Amino acid sequence: MIDVEYEPLEAVIARQERNNAAGSTLPVISAASFDGKPVPVRDWHVDGLIPAKTVTLLGGDGGTGKSLLALQLAAATVTGGYWAGREAAKGNCLYLSAEDDVDELHRRLADIADHERTSLANLSALAILPLAGRDALLAAPEGKAGQMKRTPLMADLDAYMAERHADLIVIDTLADVYGGDENVRAQARQFVGMLRSFCTRYGSTVLLLAHPSLSGMSSGSGLSGSTAWNNSVRSRLYFERVKSGDGSEDDPDLRVLKSMKSNYGRTGEEIRLRWQAGVFKPATSESSFSAMASESKADRIFLDLLAAYECEGRPVTSTTGHGYAPALFAKDGRAGGVSKASLINAMNRMFEAGKIRNVEVGPPSRRTRKIVAA
Repeated sequence: MIDVEYEPLEAVIARQERNNAAGSTLPVISAASFDGKPVPVRDWHVDGLIPAKTVTLLGGDGGTGKSLLALQLAAATVTGGYWAGREAAKGNCLYLSAEDDVDELHRRLADIADHERTSLANLSALAILPLAGRDALLAAPEGKAGQMKRTPLMADLDAYMAERHADLIVIDTLADVYGGDENVRAQARQFVGMLRSFCTRYGSTVLLLAHPSLSGMSSGSGLSGSTAWNNSVRSRLYFERVKSGDGSEDDPDLRVLKSMKSNYGRTGEEIRLRWQAGVFKPATSESSFSAMASESKADRIFLDLLAAYECEGRPVTSTTGHGYAPALFAKDGRAGGVSKASLINAMNRMFEAGKIRNVEVGPPSRRTRKIVAA
């Protein structure tokens, strides 16, 4: 892995001022300068889920357990353990909690340490900033233009990073630390940019927790406010309860962690987790044979309904929104109770296996894509 030297902000400003004085304002480089140099390795904090040294948004409705899941990531980071069944990069962590008080954090960490068969004394690299019940704003709009300005708290956070450093910064939650209008695109982008400055200057990874809107929950997108939140981060995860086609919960302890956006990896991946003894563990309720049988059934249902919808003149797509195949099929009585999550996994498996593919249809001025059997 290639070590990267992160330049302090003061040095960046000084270099820009020297360039301006010399009449050069654009830091243009030639692509040919990469020739002969080793290609930088893509760093992950959690492989395939959380890219390192950038901002990831973790959404989830209140009471789902995203704060506990994020705290488990913090503990896994400082111990070099596993999170959602995958190894977390080891390092220091700063956990900013504006929702849970110190006693609740203590209780949760005790359960986590017990699950990891370690002692709380071994979590010394996990620093907690408890802000529940206090002003936790990191930035707020200022002036008629509504330009986002950082608060003294963010300045203190910057000073902490300069002195002590943290490889992972967890911020719980967006609603507590963001003073702008979540529907104003410019303010959302400016705020994410402020968080990304910690990544570029200190080599840190930022995990920002957020609540979805009612429409974001009903659609399954997990979004809230302006689309600038989704567009500004490099990775977005959604943590939700597992529900059947009629909206009921057959297993109240079961959750699913979904990759909704990944600039550097696959999207649509789902990891099932079960709440047990105060922590979330990878769900392993099914035997390997029953799991294979369930996957086979979901694949068959998907292909059968794809053929039926084609005959009925109802094209379906692989992208969320109107015509999203897994969502439509899960509501169809012919699905035999197979869930939307199972149909999403079936669709991804069959795309990889070449059993289905996307084709473009429609006039040149209004081309659309639909799924067809290969």
